[in-house]
Amino acid sequence: MSDLRLMAGAAAKNSLAQNGLRGRDFNWLAGASGGPKWFVLYGLDRYLAGEFFGPRNGVPLRMVGSSAGAWRLACYAAPDPVASLQALATHYSSQTYSSRPDRYEISLEARKMLNQVLAANDMSIEKAAAAIASNQHRRLYVITDRARRLTRPENKLMLNIGLTLVALGNLGSRRSLRWFFERYVFHNACDRGADELVLSDMPTQYVPLSAQNVHSALMASGSIPLVMEAVTQVEGAPGAVFRDGGMTDYHLDLPYEKSDGLVLYPHFYASVVPGWFDKLARWRRANPAHFDNVVLVTPTKQFVDRLPYGKIPDRDDFRRLSDAQRLKYWQTVLSESERLADSFRELVAMGPAVVEHIHEFSNSRTKHV
Repeated sequence: MSDLRLMAGAAAKNSLAQNGLRGRDFNWLAGASGGPKWFVLYGLDRYLAGEFFGPRNGVPLRMVGSSAGAWRLACYAAPDPVASLQALATHYSSQTYSSRPDRYEISLEARKMLNQVLAANDMSIEKAAAAIASNQHRRLYVITDRARRLTRPENKLMLNIGLTLVALGNLGSRRSLRWFFERYVFHNACDRGADELVLSDMPTQYVPLSAQNVHSALMASGSIPLVMEAVTQVEGAPGAVFRDGGMTDYHLDLPYEKSDGLVLYPHFYASVVPGWFDKLARWRRANPAHFDNVVLVTPTKQFVDRLPYGKIPDRDDFRRLSDAQRLKYWQTVLSESERLADSFRELVAMGPAVVEHIHEFSNSRTKHV
C-alpha cells in the first residue's frame, strides 16, 4: 500500500471498521482546485466513476468541486463518465500554446477543451450539458466566485492591485474575502442547493444548473485571474463577473460534517489549504471538525518520489519545461496514476480490515506524508 494513503475522521473510521470501503456509504464526493495536479488522480477517478460508485438504490451521490475539481466531477455526472474523463485527460495533457500566450488564447483553448469533453458522450454538447445539469444519480455542485470591487476589472494593473489587497486582507482573516468575492454555487437542478450544501462562512448564492449554463459555470469556476478571462453572461446570474472558485475554496474546507453519510475526497496532497490566498498564510489550517465523516485519499510520498522530477504536475511546468519534456512527463504521470486505482481496489477488497490502514485526518500543512 506504499502508493496510497487513507486518512479519516473519527466517524468515517468507525464506519469503515464496520463496513469497509463501500461506494454506497458515500453520499458526497469532493474535488479540489489544482489544474494539472489532477493527472496524478486520473486512474483513480476512472475506477471510482466507472466501478466504485455503481448502483446506489436511489440514493444520489452529490459532488462538489471548484476549478479543475469541478471539471473532473462534471465528467462523473456526464452520460459516459469514463469517456469524459478520458477526453479531459487527453486534451488537457496535450495542450500547447504560443511562446507568450495571453489570457484570451488560454481561455479560448479552455473553451475548446470543455467542448471536447462534453462531445465525448456521443451526443450534442447541448444534450450532454442538459444531462449533467439534471443527473438524478450524480448531482454536481460547481463553486465559483463573483468578483467584487477591484477584482472585477480585466485591466492588468487594476486587477493586480485588487488581488494584492485580497492577499493582504486574507493574511489577517479569511472573512475579508467577502469584500472582494461572493461565492456562487451552481448546483444540480434536482436539488435546492441551500438545503444540501449549507455554507455560511461568507455570502453565498445558489443557482440551478441548466443546459444553458453548465458550460459557462464550469468555465467560470476555472478562470484564474490574470491567466484567463473573467466569465460573464452566465444564465441565472445576470450582470455578474466570475473568477476561479479556488479563490475562496481552493481545497474545499467545507462543513462536510453537516451532511448525511460519508464524504470521499481524493486529493493530490495530504493537507487541505482552505483558499488560494491561504498558500501565503502558512499558519492557516483546515478545520478538523469538518472532516469527521471524510475519507481523504492521497498518493504517498513514495509514489510521488518515483514520478519524473519527483513531483506531481503543476502549472509551472509550462514555464520550467519544454513542450516535449512536459508532454512526455504528463503522459507518464497519467499512466502511473493507474497504480493508485489498483491500490484502492485492494483496500476495497479488504472489507472491514481496511481500518488497519487508516490514518487519522491531519490538518498539518504538508504535501505528502
